[in-house]
Amino acid sequence: MLTQLAIQDYAIVDRLELDLTQGMTAITGETGAGKSILLGALGLCLGERADAGSVRHNCERTDLSARFDIQHLPAATEWLKARELPFDECLLRRVVTASGRSKAWINGHPATISDLKSLGEQLIQIHGQHAHQALMREEMHLALLDDYAGLQEARNQLADTFREWRNTRRRLKKLTEEGSEVEAKRQLLRYQVEELDQLALGEGELQTLEEEQHTLAHAEETLRETQLAADCCSTDEGGALSLLNQAYAHLSALPGSDKGMLANTLAMLSDARIQVDEAASELHRFASTTELDPERLAWVEERLTDVHRVARKHHVAPEEIYALHESLQREVAQLEASGDDLESLSNQVAEYRERYRRDAKQISDARQKAAIRLGKEVQQQLAFLAMGKAHFEVAVSPRETPAPEGLDHVQFLISANPGQPARPLAKVASGGELSRISLAIQVVAASHSTIPSLVFDEVDVGISGATAEIVGQLLRKLGEKGQVMTVTHLPQVAAQAHQHLHIEKRAKRDTTLTHMALLDERGRISELARMLGGVKLSDQTLAHAREMLHASQRPPH
Repeated sequence: MLTQLAIQDYAIVDRLELDLTQGMTAITGETGAGKSILLGALGLCLGERADAGSVRHNCERTDLSARFDIQHLPAATEWLKARELPFDECLLRRVVTASGRSKAWINGHPATISDLKSLGEQLIQIHGQHAHQALMREEMHLALLDDYAGLQEARNQLADTFREWRNTRRRLKKLTEEGSEVEAKRQLLRYQVEELDQLALGEGELQTLEEEQHTLAHAEETLRETQLAADCCSTDEGGALSLLNQAYAHLSALPGSDKGMLANTLAMLSDARIQVDEAASELHRFASTTELDPERLAWVEERLTDVHRVARKHHVAPEEIYALHESLQREVAQLEASGDDLESLSNQVAEYRERYRRDAKQISDARQKAAIRLGKEVQQQLAFLAMGKAHFEVAVSPRETPAPEGLDHVQFLISANPGQPARPLAKVASGGELSRISLAIQVVAASHSTIPSLVFDEVDVGISGATAEIVGQLLRKLGEKGQVMTVTHLPQVAAQAHQHLHIEKRAKRDTTLTHMALLDERGRISELARMLGGVKLSDQTLAHAREMLHASQRPPH
Protein backbone atom coordinates (compact mmCIF):
# COMPACT_ATOMS: atom_id res chain seq x y z
CA MET A 1 0.00 0.00 0.00
CA LEU A 2 1.22 3.51 -0.85
CA THR A 3 1.62 5.33 2.47
CA GLN A 4 3.44 8.52 1.49
CA LEU A 5 4.28 10.54 -1.60
CA ALA A 6 6.84 13.35 -1.30
CA ILE A 7 7.28 15.91 -4.10
CA GLN A 8 9.85 18.69 -4.31
CA ASP A 9 10.26 21.18 -7.18
CA TYR A 10 8.18 19.15 -9.64
CA ALA A 11 6.19 20.94 -12.35
CA ILE A 12 4.43 23.72 -10.36
CA VAL A 13 4.82 22.09 -6.94
CA ASP A 14 7.51 23.49 -4.67
CA ARG A 15 7.15 21.06 -1.77
CA LEU A 16 4.46 18.55 -0.89
CA GLU A 17 4.22 15.56 1.44
CA LEU A 18 1.08 13.48 1.14
CA ASP A 19 0.13 10.76 3.61
CA LEU A 20 -2.27 8.13 2.29
CA THR A 21 -4.34 5.44 3.96
CA GLN A 22 -6.40 2.43 3.00
CA GLY A 23 -9.78 2.83 1.38
CA MET A 24 -10.88 5.03 -1.48
CA THR A 25 -9.27 8.45 -1.94
CA ALA A 26 -10.86 10.96 -4.33
CA ILE A 27 -8.65 13.60 -5.96
CA THR A 28 -10.51 16.59 -7.36
CA GLY A 29 -9.91 20.17 -8.47
CA GLU A 30 -10.52 22.62 -11.26
CA THR A 31 -9.38 21.68 -14.75
CA GLY A 32 -5.69 22.52 -15.03
CA ALA A 33 -5.19 22.73 -11.27
CA GLY A 34 -2.58 19.99 -11.39
CA LYS A 35 -4.35 16.72 -10.56
CA SER A 36 -2.13 15.01 -13.10
CA ILE A 37 0.94 16.20 -11.15
CA LEU A 38 0.25 13.70 -8.40
CA LEU A 39 0.05 10.79 -10.82
CA GLY A 40 2.99 12.12 -12.85
CA ALA A 41 5.21 12.20 -9.77
CA LEU A 42 4.07 8.72 -8.80
CA GLY A 43 4.75 7.50 -12.32
CA LEU A 44 8.35 8.79 -12.19
CA CYS A 45 8.88 6.94 -8.91
CA LEU A 46 7.65 3.82 -10.69
CA GLY A 47 10.17 4.18 -13.53
CA GLU A 48 8.38 6.21 -16.17
CA ARG A 49 10.50 8.27 -18.59
CA ALA A 50 11.69 11.64 -17.28
CA ASP A 51 12.89 14.82 -18.97
CA ALA A 52 14.09 18.27 -17.97
CA GLY A 53 10.50 19.56 -18.23
CA SER A 54 9.70 17.74 -15.00
CA VAL A 55 11.81 20.21 -13.01
CA ARG A 56 10.10 23.33 -11.65
CA HIS A 57 11.13 26.57 -13.35
CA ASN A 58 14.39 28.06 -12.05
CA CYS A 59 15.17 24.95 -9.95
CA GLU A 60 18.18 22.66 -10.27
CA ARG A 61 16.35 19.37 -9.82
CA THR A 62 13.16 17.63 -8.80
CA ASP A 63 13.22 15.12 -5.95
CA LEU A 64 10.41 12.55 -5.67
CA SER A 65 9.84 9.61 -3.36
CA ALA A 66 7.08 7.08 -2.78
CA ARG A 67 6.90 4.94 0.36
CA PHE A 68 5.02 1.63 0.41
CA ASP A 69 3.94 -0.73 3.16
CA ILE A 70 4.76 -4.21 1.78
CA GLN A 71 3.87 -6.38 4.78
CA HIS A 72 1.18 -8.10 2.74
CA LEU A 73 3.03 -8.12 -0.58
CA PRO A 74 5.18 -11.29 -0.62
CA ALA A 75 6.13 -10.80 -4.29
CA ALA A 76 7.66 -7.38 -3.55
CA THR A 77 9.40 -8.72 -0.44
CA GLU A 78 10.94 -11.58 -2.43
CA TRP A 79 12.01 -9.12 -5.14
CA LEU A 80 13.96 -7.10 -2.57
CA LYS A 81 15.41 -10.19 -0.86
CA ALA A 82 16.63 -11.57 -4.18
CA ARG A 83 18.67 -8.40 -4.67
CA GLU A 84 19.89 -8.31 -1.06
CA LEU A 85 18.06 -5.07 -0.33
CA PRO A 86 16.31 -4.13 2.95
CA PHE A 87 12.74 -5.41 2.89
CA ASP A 88 11.07 -4.08 6.05
CA GLU A 89 9.51 -1.35 3.92
CA CYS A 90 9.91 -0.02 0.40
CA LEU A 91 11.03 3.50 -0.51
CA LEU A 92 11.39 4.45 -4.18
CA ARG A 93 13.23 7.71 -4.89
CA ARG A 94 13.82 9.50 -8.18
CA VAL A 95 15.86 12.64 -8.85
CA VAL A 96 15.73 14.46 -12.20
CA THR A 97 18.10 17.36 -12.90
CA ALA A 98 17.42 20.46 -15.00
CA SER A 99 19.65 18.94 -17.69
CA GLY A 100 17.37 15.91 -17.93
CA ARG A 101 19.66 13.42 -16.17
CA SER A 102 17.99 11.00 -13.82
CA LYS A 103 19.02 8.89 -10.82
CA ALA A 104 17.04 6.34 -8.83
CA TRP A 105 17.25 4.59 -5.46
CA ILE A 106 15.42 1.70 -3.81
CA ASN A 107 15.60 1.72 -0.01
CA GLY A 108 18.60 4.03 -0.20
CA HIS A 109 20.54 1.86 -2.66
CA PRO A 110 21.25 3.02 -6.25
CA ALA A 111 18.93 1.37 -8.77
CA THR A 112 18.22 1.40 -12.49
CA ILE A 113 15.02 2.68 -14.07
CA SER A 114 14.22 -0.89 -15.14
CA ASP A 115 14.51 -1.89 -11.45
CA LEU A 116 11.92 0.75 -10.54
CA LYS A 117 9.59 -0.55 -13.24
CA SER A 118 10.07 -4.17 -12.24
CA LEU A 119 9.43 -3.52 -8.55
CA GLY A 120 6.68 -0.99 -9.28
CA GLU A 121 4.66 -3.67 -11.06
CA GLN A 122 4.50 -5.52 -7.72
CA LEU A 123 3.33 -2.44 -5.80
CA ILE A 124 0.62 -0.55 -7.65
CA GLN A 125 -1.60 -0.62 -10.75
CA ILE A 126 -2.54 2.54 -12.65
CA HIS A 127 -5.68 2.54 -14.80
CA GLY A 128 -5.47 5.56 -17.11
CA GLN A 129 -8.19 7.78 -18.54
CA HIS A 130 -7.30 6.54 -22.02
CA ALA A 131 -7.84 2.88 -21.18
CA HIS A 132 -10.95 2.80 -23.38
CA GLN A 133 -8.77 3.80 -26.31
CA ALA A 134 -6.40 0.92 -25.54
CA LEU A 135 -9.39 -1.41 -25.78
CA MET A 136 -9.47 -0.66 -29.50
CA ARG A 137 -6.21 -2.59 -29.85
CA GLU A 138 -6.97 -6.28 -29.84
CA GLU A 139 -3.54 -7.22 -28.47
CA MET A 140 -4.73 -5.59 -25.22
CA HIS A 141 -7.62 -8.06 -25.06
CA LEU A 142 -5.22 -10.99 -24.76
CA ALA A 143 -3.15 -9.22 -22.09
CA LEU A 144 -6.26 -8.36 -20.06
CA LEU A 145 -7.56 -11.92 -20.23
CA ASP A 146 -4.21 -13.34 -19.14
CA ASP A 147 -3.99 -10.89 -16.24
CA TYR A 148 -7.50 -11.85 -15.18
CA ALA A 149 -6.68 -15.57 -15.42
CA GLY A 150 -3.36 -15.21 -13.58
CA LEU A 151 -1.43 -16.55 -16.56
CA GLN A 152 1.40 -13.99 -16.57
CA GLU A 153 4.10 -16.38 -15.34
CA ALA A 154 2.98 -19.23 -17.61
CA ARG A 155 2.83 -16.83 -20.55
CA ASN A 156 6.35 -15.53 -19.83
CA GLN A 157 7.68 -19.09 -19.70
CA LEU A 158 5.90 -19.87 -22.97
CA ALA A 159 7.50 -16.80 -24.57
CA ASP A 160 10.93 -18.01 -23.40
CA THR A 161 10.29 -21.44 -24.93
CA PHE A 162 9.12 -19.84 -28.17
CA ARG A 163 12.30 -17.74 -28.42
CA GLU A 164 14.51 -20.78 -27.79
CA TRP A 165 12.55 -22.76 -30.39
CA ARG A 166 12.84 -19.95 -32.97
CA ASN A 167 16.56 -19.34 -32.34
CA THR A 168 17.37 -23.05 -32.53
CA ARG A 169 15.45 -23.35 -35.81
CA ARG A 170 17.48 -20.47 -37.24
CA ARG A 171 20.75 -22.10 -36.22
CA LEU A 172 19.64 -25.41 -37.71
CA LYS A 173 18.63 -23.73 -40.98
CA LYS A 174 21.95 -21.94 -41.21
CA LEU A 175 23.90 -25.15 -40.60
CA THR A 176 21.82 -27.01 -43.16
CA GLU A 177 22.29 -24.32 -45.82
CA GLU A 178 26.02 -24.24 -45.20
CA GLY A 179 26.32 -28.04 -45.24
CA SER A 180 27.92 -28.42 -48.69
CA GLU A 181 30.45 -25.66 -48.05
CA VAL A 182 31.30 -27.11 -44.68
CA GLU A 183 31.84 -30.59 -46.17
CA ALA A 184 34.19 -29.26 -48.88
CA LYS A 185 36.19 -27.36 -46.29
CA ARG A 186 36.26 -30.38 -44.02
CA GLN A 187 37.72 -32.59 -46.78
CA LEU A 188 40.43 -30.04 -47.59
CA LEU A 189 41.39 -29.69 -43.95
CA ARG A 190 41.45 -33.47 -43.47
CA TYR A 191 43.91 -33.79 -46.39
CA GLN A 192 46.14 -31.06 -44.92
CA VAL A 193 46.06 -32.61 -41.48
CA GLU A 194 46.87 -36.07 -42.86
CA GLU A 195 49.93 -34.63 -44.65
CA LEU A 196 51.09 -32.95 -41.44
CA ASP A 197 50.35 -36.15 -39.52
CA GLN A 198 52.72 -38.00 -41.85
CA LEU A 199 55.41 -35.38 -41.29
CA ALA A 200 54.78 -35.66 -37.54
CA LEU A 201 57.02 -32.75 -36.65
CA GLY A 202 57.32 -32.55 -32.89
CA GLU A 203 57.35 -29.37 -30.83
CA GLY A 204 60.90 -27.95 -30.88
CA GLU A 205 62.10 -30.73 -33.22
CA LEU A 206 63.12 -28.32 -36.01
CA GLN A 207 65.62 -26.52 -33.79
CA THR A 208 67.03 -29.85 -32.60
CA LEU A 209 67.43 -31.07 -36.19
CA GLU A 210 69.17 -27.90 -37.30
CA GLU A 211 71.61 -28.05 -34.38
CA GLU A 212 72.33 -31.75 -35.03
CA GLN A 213 72.84 -31.16 -38.76
CA HIS A 214 75.33 -28.42 -38.01
CA THR A 215 77.21 -30.66 -35.59
CA LEU A 216 77.31 -33.68 -37.93
CA ALA A 217 78.27 -31.60 -40.98
CA HIS A 218 81.31 -30.13 -39.16
CA ALA A 219 82.29 -33.26 -37.19
CA GLU A 220 85.46 -34.01 -39.23
CA GLU A 221 86.77 -30.47 -38.98
CA THR A 222 85.91 -30.32 -35.30
CA LEU A 223 87.77 -33.58 -34.62
CA ARG A 224 90.89 -32.41 -36.48
CA GLU A 225 91.09 -29.02 -34.81
CA THR A 226 90.38 -30.46 -31.41
CA GLN A 227 93.19 -32.98 -31.78
CA LEU A 228 95.64 -30.26 -32.87
CA ALA A 229 94.67 -28.14 -29.90
CA ALA A 230 95.20 -31.09 -27.59
CA ASP A 231 98.63 -31.70 -29.11
CA CYS A 232 99.59 -28.05 -28.47
CA CYS A 233 98.78 -28.51 -24.81
CA SER A 234 100.50 -31.89 -24.45
CA THR A 235 103.64 -32.69 -22.44
CA ASP A 236 105.57 -33.58 -25.57
CA GLU A 237 108.54 -31.37 -26.40
CA GLY A 238 107.32 -28.08 -27.78
CA GLY A 239 103.90 -28.41 -26.13
CA ALA A 240 102.52 -25.69 -23.88
CA LEU A 241 102.61 -27.87 -20.80
CA SER A 242 106.25 -28.89 -21.47
CA LEU A 243 107.32 -25.24 -21.84
CA LEU A 244 105.48 -24.23 -18.69
CA ASN A 245 107.20 -27.01 -16.76
CA GLN A 246 110.57 -25.79 -18.01
CA ALA A 247 109.81 -22.16 -17.03
CA TYR A 248 108.69 -23.27 -13.60
CA ALA A 249 111.87 -25.32 -13.12
CA HIS A 250 114.12 -22.40 -14.09
CA LEU A 251 112.49 -20.04 -11.59
CA SER A 252 112.50 -22.66 -8.88
CA ALA A 253 116.30 -22.95 -9.24
CA LEU A 254 116.86 -19.28 -8.28
CA PRO A 255 118.52 -18.33 -4.95
CA GLY A 256 116.18 -17.97 -2.00
CA SER A 257 115.95 -14.16 -1.96
CA ASP A 258 115.33 -13.82 -5.68
CA LYS A 259 112.96 -16.72 -5.60
CA GLY A 260 110.97 -15.01 -2.85
CA MET A 261 110.63 -11.85 -4.93
CA LEU A 262 109.11 -13.96 -7.78
CA ALA A 263 106.78 -15.96 -5.56
CA ASN A 264 103.65 -14.59 -7.29
CA THR A 265 105.06 -15.42 -10.71
CA LEU A 266 105.81 -18.97 -9.58
CA ALA A 267 102.24 -19.27 -8.30
CA MET A 268 100.83 -18.13 -11.63
CA LEU A 269 103.02 -20.61 -13.53
CA SER A 270 101.85 -23.36 -11.21
CA ASP A 271 98.19 -22.46 -11.83
CA ALA A 272 98.82 -22.24 -15.56
CA ARG A 273 100.36 -25.74 -15.63
CA ILE A 274 97.26 -27.12 -13.86
CA GLN A 275 94.78 -25.37 -16.18
CA VAL A 276 96.66 -26.35 -19.37
CA ASP A 277 96.83 -29.93 -18.13
CA GLU A 278 93.07 -29.96 -17.48
CA ALA A 279 92.41 -28.36 -20.90
CA ALA A 280 94.47 -31.04 -22.59
CA SER A 281 92.54 -33.76 -20.79
CA GLU A 282 89.17 -32.19 -21.73
CA LEU A 283 90.23 -31.91 -25.39
CA HIS A 284 91.25 -35.55 -25.50
CA ARG A 285 87.96 -36.63 -23.95
CA PHE A 286 85.96 -34.50 -26.45
CA ALA A 287 87.94 -35.88 -29.38
CA SER A 288 87.39 -39.43 -28.18
CA THR A 289 83.56 -38.94 -28.08
CA THR A 290 83.20 -37.14 -31.44
CA GLU A 291 82.08 -39.58 -34.10
CA LEU A 292 81.75 -39.29 -37.84
CA ASP A 293 78.22 -40.53 -38.78
CA PRO A 294 77.46 -39.84 -42.44
CA GLU A 295 74.30 -42.00 -42.37
CA ARG A 296 72.80 -39.97 -39.52
CA LEU A 297 73.79 -36.77 -41.27
CA ALA A 298 72.04 -37.92 -44.46
CA TRP A 299 68.85 -38.78 -42.50
CA VAL A 300 68.82 -35.42 -40.69
CA GLU A 301 69.32 -33.48 -43.91
CA GLU A 302 66.54 -35.45 -45.61
CA ARG A 303 64.23 -34.76 -42.65
CA LEU A 304 64.99 -31.03 -42.87
CA THR A 305 64.32 -31.11 -46.61
CA ASP A 306 60.85 -32.62 -45.95
CA VAL A 307 60.10 -29.96 -43.34
CA HIS A 308 61.02 -27.10 -45.67
CA ARG A 309 59.06 -28.68 -48.54
CA VAL A 310 55.87 -28.94 -46.46
CA ALA A 311 56.38 -25.40 -45.13
CA ARG A 312 56.56 -24.02 -48.66
CA LYS A 313 53.44 -25.94 -49.64
CA HIS A 314 51.46 -24.46 -46.76
CA HIS A 315 52.96 -20.99 -47.22
CA VAL A 316 54.39 -20.80 -43.70
CA ALA A 317 57.85 -20.60 -42.21
CA PRO A 318 59.31 -23.99 -41.15
CA GLU A 319 59.15 -23.01 -37.49
CA GLU A 320 55.37 -22.37 -37.84
CA ILE A 321 54.50 -25.89 -39.00
CA TYR A 322 53.89 -27.33 -35.51
CA ALA A 323 51.43 -24.50 -34.59
CA LEU A 324 49.72 -24.85 -37.99
CA HIS A 325 49.26 -28.58 -37.41
CA GLU A 326 47.57 -27.99 -34.05
CA SER A 327 45.36 -25.21 -35.46
CA LEU A 328 44.17 -27.37 -38.37
CA GLN A 329 43.45 -30.26 -36.01
CA ARG A 330 41.26 -28.02 -33.85
CA GLU A 331 39.41 -26.68 -36.90
CA VAL A 332 38.75 -30.18 -38.20
CA ALA A 333 37.50 -31.21 -34.76
CA GLN A 334 35.08 -28.26 -34.73
CA LEU A 335 33.79 -29.10 -38.20
CA GLU A 336 33.43 -32.75 -37.23
CA ALA A 337 31.46 -31.64 -34.18
CA SER A 338 29.20 -29.51 -36.38
CA GLY A 339 27.92 -32.72 -37.92
CA ASP A 340 26.91 -33.82 -34.44
CA ASP A 341 25.44 -30.33 -33.84
CA LEU A 342 23.18 -30.80 -36.84
CA GLU A 343 21.61 -33.87 -35.28
CA SER A 344 21.64 -32.28 -31.83
CA LEU A 345 19.95 -29.13 -33.10
CA SER A 346 17.31 -31.19 -34.89
CA ASN A 347 16.54 -32.93 -31.61
CA GLN A 348 16.44 -29.64 -29.75
CA VAL A 349 14.03 -28.13 -32.28
CA ALA A 350 11.72 -31.11 -31.82
CA GLU A 351 11.94 -30.83 -28.02
CA TYR A 352 11.19 -27.09 -27.99
CA ARG A 353 8.32 -27.56 -30.46
CA GLU A 354 6.75 -30.25 -28.32
CA ARG A 355 7.23 -28.24 -25.11
CA TYR A 356 5.74 -25.12 -26.73
CA ARG A 357 2.69 -26.96 -28.05
CA ARG A 358 2.10 -28.71 -24.73
CA ASP A 359 2.35 -25.50 -22.68
CA ALA A 360 0.40 -23.45 -25.24
CA LYS A 361 -2.41 -26.05 -25.12
CA GLN A 362 -2.58 -25.77 -21.32
CA ILE A 363 -2.70 -21.97 -21.54
CA SER A 364 -5.39 -22.16 -24.25
CA ASP A 365 -7.54 -24.37 -22.05
CA ALA A 366 -7.12 -21.95 -19.13
CA ARG A 367 -7.99 -18.99 -21.39
CA GLN A 368 -11.16 -20.67 -22.65
CA LYS A 369 -12.39 -21.17 -19.09
CA ALA A 370 -11.32 -17.71 -17.93
CA ALA A 371 -12.97 -16.10 -20.98
CA ILE A 372 -16.36 -17.44 -19.91
CA ARG A 373 -15.92 -16.16 -16.35
CA LEU A 374 -14.61 -12.76 -17.49
CA GLY A 375 -17.51 -12.34 -19.91
CA LYS A 376 -20.05 -13.05 -17.16
CA GLU A 377 -18.42 -10.71 -14.64
CA VAL A 378 -18.14 -7.84 -17.13
CA GLN A 379 -21.76 -8.48 -18.12
CA GLN A 380 -22.78 -8.05 -14.46
CA GLN A 381 -20.82 -4.80 -14.16
CA LEU A 382 -22.39 -3.48 -17.37
CA ALA A 383 -25.81 -4.08 -15.83
CA PHE A 384 -24.78 -1.86 -12.89
CA LEU A 385 -23.61 0.77 -15.39
CA ALA A 386 -26.99 1.05 -17.15
CA MET A 387 -26.06 -1.31 -20.00
CA GLY A 388 -28.08 -4.27 -18.81
CA LYS A 389 -29.35 -5.06 -22.30
CA ALA A 390 -25.86 -5.27 -23.76
CA HIS A 391 -24.22 -8.62 -24.29
CA PHE A 392 -20.48 -8.91 -23.74
CA GLU A 393 -18.34 -11.93 -24.52
CA VAL A 394 -14.66 -12.86 -24.81
CA ALA A 395 -13.94 -14.88 -27.95
CA VAL A 396 -10.88 -17.12 -27.97
CA SER A 397 -9.98 -18.51 -31.39
CA PRO A 398 -6.89 -20.32 -32.74
CA ARG A 399 -4.09 -18.35 -34.38
CA GLU A 400 -2.83 -19.31 -37.82
CA THR A 401 0.81 -19.39 -36.69
CA PRO A 402 2.49 -19.88 -33.29
CA ALA A 403 3.48 -16.70 -31.43
CA PRO A 404 5.31 -15.89 -28.16
CA GLU A 405 1.97 -15.37 -26.41
CA GLY A 406 0.59 -18.70 -27.57
CA LEU A 407 -1.78 -20.17 -30.13
CA ASP A 408 -4.81 -18.01 -29.36
CA HIS A 409 -6.41 -14.91 -30.78
CA VAL A 410 -8.55 -13.06 -28.19
CA GLN A 411 -11.22 -10.51 -29.04
CA PHE A 412 -13.75 -8.63 -26.90
CA LEU A 413 -17.19 -8.63 -28.56
CA ILE A 414 -20.25 -6.57 -27.65
CA SER A 415 -23.85 -6.42 -28.72
CA ALA A 416 -25.29 -3.14 -27.47
CA ASN A 417 -28.90 -4.05 -28.32
CA PRO A 418 -30.84 -7.31 -28.02
CA GLY A 419 -31.13 -9.35 -31.18
CA GLN A 420 -27.95 -8.03 -32.72
CA PRO A 421 -24.90 -10.28 -33.10
CA ALA A 422 -21.87 -9.55 -30.98
CA ARG A 423 -19.23 -7.63 -32.91
CA PRO A 424 -15.77 -6.19 -32.12
CA LEU A 425 -15.79 -3.22 -29.74
CA ALA A 426 -14.25 -0.79 -32.22
CA LYS A 427 -17.06 -1.44 -34.72
CA VAL A 428 -20.02 -1.22 -32.32
CA ALA A 429 -19.51 0.83 -29.19
CA SER A 430 -20.08 4.58 -29.05
CA GLY A 431 -17.82 6.86 -27.00
CA GLY A 432 -20.01 6.78 -23.89
CA GLU A 433 -20.61 3.05 -24.18
CA LEU A 434 -16.92 2.40 -24.63
CA SER A 435 -16.10 4.35 -21.46
CA ARG A 436 -18.53 2.25 -19.45
CA ILE A 437 -17.33 -1.01 -21.01
CA SER A 438 -13.74 -0.03 -20.25
CA LEU A 439 -14.61 0.82 -16.66
CA ALA A 440 -16.47 -2.47 -16.22
CA ILE A 441 -13.46 -4.44 -17.49
CA GLN A 442 -11.05 -2.47 -15.30
CA VAL A 443 -13.18 -2.96 -12.19
CA VAL A 444 -13.36 -6.70 -12.82
CA ALA A 445 -9.60 -6.88 -13.49
CA ALA A 446 -8.81 -4.84 -10.36
CA SER A 447 -11.06 -7.00 -8.19
CA HIS A 448 -8.96 -10.04 -9.12
CA SER A 449 -5.60 -8.31 -8.74
CA THR A 450 -3.22 -9.35 -5.96
CA ILE A 451 -1.88 -5.78 -5.86
CA PRO A 452 -3.77 -3.81 -3.18
CA SER A 453 -3.01 -0.29 -4.48
CA LEU A 454 -5.02 0.86 -7.51
CA VAL A 455 -5.09 4.24 -9.23
CA PHE A 456 -7.94 5.28 -11.54
CA ASP A 457 -7.19 8.41 -13.58
CA GLU A 458 -10.48 9.91 -14.83
CA VAL A 459 -11.81 6.51 -15.90
CA ASP A 460 -15.32 7.88 -15.40
CA VAL A 461 -15.11 10.19 -18.41
CA GLY A 462 -18.36 10.12 -20.40
CA ILE A 463 -20.44 8.92 -17.43
CA SER A 464 -22.99 10.97 -15.50
CA GLY A 465 -26.13 10.83 -13.38
CA ALA A 466 -27.16 7.67 -11.59
CA THR A 467 -24.49 5.71 -13.46
CA ALA A 468 -21.82 7.97 -11.97
CA GLU A 469 -23.09 7.15 -8.47
CA ILE A 470 -22.83 3.45 -9.24
CA VAL A 471 -19.26 3.95 -10.50
CA GLY A 472 -18.44 5.61 -7.18
CA GLN A 473 -19.95 2.70 -5.29
CA LEU A 474 -17.88 0.22 -7.32
CA LEU A 475 -14.66 2.12 -6.62
CA ARG A 476 -15.52 2.43 -2.91
CA LYS A 477 -16.11 -1.32 -2.76
CA LEU A 478 -12.69 -1.92 -4.30
CA GLY A 479 -11.18 0.51 -1.81
CA GLU A 480 -12.59 -1.43 1.12
CA LYS A 481 -10.42 -4.38 0.05
CA GLY A 482 -7.25 -2.34 -0.21
CA GLN A 483 -6.39 1.12 -1.49
CA VAL A 484 -7.98 3.01 -4.39
CA MET A 485 -7.04 6.50 -5.58
CA THR A 486 -9.23 8.06 -8.23
CA VAL A 487 -8.94 11.36 -10.08
CA THR A 488 -12.48 12.42 -10.93
CA HIS A 489 -14.64 15.34 -12.07
CA LEU A 490 -17.86 13.69 -10.86
CA PRO A 491 -19.30 14.66 -7.44
CA GLN A 492 -21.21 11.36 -7.34
CA VAL A 493 -17.86 9.51 -7.44
CA ALA A 494 -15.98 11.85 -5.09
CA ALA A 495 -18.75 11.62 -2.49
CA GLN A 496 -18.19 7.87 -2.18
CA ALA A 497 -14.53 8.26 -1.13
CA HIS A 498 -13.24 7.52 2.35
CA GLN A 499 -10.96 10.56 2.09
CA HIS A 500 -10.92 13.50 -0.28
CA LEU A 501 -7.91 15.43 -1.61
CA HIS A 502 -8.41 18.80 -3.23
CA ILE A 503 -5.90 20.35 -5.63
CA GLU A 504 -5.85 24.00 -6.63
CA LYS A 505 -3.51 26.56 -8.17
CA ARG A 506 -2.39 29.50 -6.08
CA ALA A 507 -0.58 32.61 -7.26
CA LYS A 508 2.43 33.49 -5.09
CA ARG A 509 4.32 36.65 -6.03
CA ASP A 510 5.40 36.13 -9.64
CA THR A 511 4.79 32.39 -9.78
CA THR A 512 1.97 29.87 -9.69
CA LEU A 513 2.09 26.90 -7.37
CA THR A 514 -0.11 23.86 -6.84
CA HIS A 515 -1.59 23.37 -3.39
CA MET A 516 -3.05 20.08 -2.17
CA ALA A 517 -5.10 19.59 0.99
CA LEU A 518 -6.96 16.75 2.71
CA LEU A 519 -10.52 18.00 3.16
CA ASP A 520 -12.55 17.70 6.34
CA GLU A 521 -16.32 17.23 6.17
CA ARG A 522 -17.00 20.93 5.69
CA GLY A 523 -14.37 21.17 2.98
CA ARG A 524 -15.76 18.11 1.24
CA ILE A 525 -19.25 19.58 1.19
CA SER A 526 -17.94 22.82 -0.32
CA GLU A 527 -15.93 20.97 -2.97
CA LEU A 528 -18.86 18.70 -3.87
CA ALA A 529 -21.07 21.78 -4.14
CA ARG A 530 -18.54 23.40 -6.49
CA MET A 531 -18.50 20.25 -8.61
CA LEU A 532 -22.31 20.27 -8.65
CA GLY A 533 -23.05 23.93 -9.22
CA GLY A 534 -19.97 25.95 -10.10
CA VAL A 535 -18.19 28.82 -8.35
CA LYS A 536 -21.22 30.46 -6.67
CA LEU A 537 -22.42 28.10 -3.98
CA SER A 538 -26.10 28.48 -3.12
CA ASP A 539 -27.70 27.11 0.00
CA GLN A 540 -29.57 24.64 -2.17
CA THR A 541 -26.35 23.41 -3.80
CA LEU A 542 -24.63 23.08 -0.42
CA ALA A 543 -27.63 21.16 0.94
CA HIS A 544 -27.53 18.85 -2.06
CA ALA A 545 -23.80 18.28 -1.56
CA ARG A 546 -24.29 17.60 2.17
CA GLU A 547 -27.00 15.07 1.48
CA MET A 548 -24.92 13.41 -1.24
CA LEU A 549 -21.94 13.06 1.10
CA HIS A 550 -23.94 11.76 4.05
CA ALA A 551 -25.85 9.29 1.89
CA SER A 552 -22.63 7.98 0.32
CA GLN A 553 -20.92 7.49 3.66
CA ARG A 554 -23.80 5.57 5.25
CA PRO A 555 -23.22 1.81 5.28
CA PRO A 556 -25.44 -0.12 2.84
CA HIS A 557 -28.57 -1.75 4.21
